[in-house]
Amino acid sequence: MTIESFTMENSFLSNFYPCLIEFEGDIYPTLEHAYQAAKTYDPDERRKIREEKRTGKAKQMGKRVTKREDWEQIKVRVMKDLLKKKFENPKLRKLLLNTYPHDLVEGNSWGDTFWGKCKGNGKNMLGVLLMQIRSELRNEGW
Repeated sequence: MTIESFTMENSFLSNFYPCLIEFEGDIYPTLEHAYQAAKTYDPDERRKIREEKRTGKAKQMGKRVTKREDWEQIKVRVMKDLLKKKFENPKLRKLLLNTYPHDLVEGNSWGDTFWGKCKGNGKNMLGVLLMQIRSELRNEGW
């Protein structure tokens, strides 16, 4: 069986799910906020993203930041590091572990074929990273 949407009972898998994430000394209200802030070195741009109340708006702001030169090379590693931090939370870690053995697919309708799948097409990197982290946690005895 496959979990094909990070909504409703599986909303905890979404990067928009409310949970405090520390990134380079600052606390962000969601993983999405932290990820978008990680795109830039500019402290003012990071602060504005961190303080934005609406996660969707924070995501939009991340598209307009002064992007660090190495972003395309490091974005998957940054995402995995942030996901690991998110699932240090015992409640969220248990929920993630309880998704085993299902495949995790970040299905979407907005055309994201890198982090997810749209109309069945895409790399589903978010789902892949979540399954990797779940596997690592299981191997550590959680």
